[in-house]
Amino acid sequence: SLEFLYLGGNFITEIPPELANLPSLSYLVLCDNKIQSIPPQLAQLHSLRSLSLHNNLLTYLPREILNLVHLEELSLRGNPLVVRFVRDLTYNPPSLQELAGRTIKTRSVPYAPSDLPENLVRYLSLASNCPNPKCGGVYFDSCVRQIKFVDFCGKYRLPLMHYLCSPECSSPCSSASQSSTSQSESDSEDEASVAARRMQKVLLG
Repeated sequence: SLEFLYLGGNFITEIPPELANLPSLSYLVLCDNKIQSIPPQLAQLHSLRSLSLHNNLLTYLPREILNLVHLEELSLRGNPLVVRFVRDLTYNPPSLQELAGRTIKTRSVPYAPSDLPENLVRYLSLASNCPNPKCGGVYFDSCVRQIKFVDFCGKYRLPLMHYLCSPECSSPCSSASQSSTSQSESDSEDEASVAARRMQKVLLG
């Protein structure tokens, strides 16, 4: 039945996902800590109205935070995401197992639990769809992490982390000419600048 939880001013480095088991929680204060990421499970706090995360070490927000439909206050000032937007394109090449799994999923190769070892059947069930609508691919462990600006509350745009199946999905103009790609990158820079201005109130207020 807990409604108010104040954990500000400590040396907390991680938010335990078990907080999602507090269905009545309305106000959560986690400011002035050392938190680097937000567990997506917090999106289950459907009663949450105020979330204070200022003065931490956040560089992005999980896209699941958009499910907090009753959220009225979101404080993010004093985090790295306020002063710069991270575009992390670190990509580890997929393993042979992942390449095989991607082929099975994208080409809809039929299989039954009796055809494969239990661990491989379980592995294939963990496939995630690439969010790029022009791709249609899947990924398992190997993916490209990238920041995407998403509308929030109809007024602001927040930098949320999303995952793509390969570096080729990081640019919608990957098959175009080099000049077109350069123009696309320039447009992305402009979008980031506009997004930063639109977020100023929610992040710094």
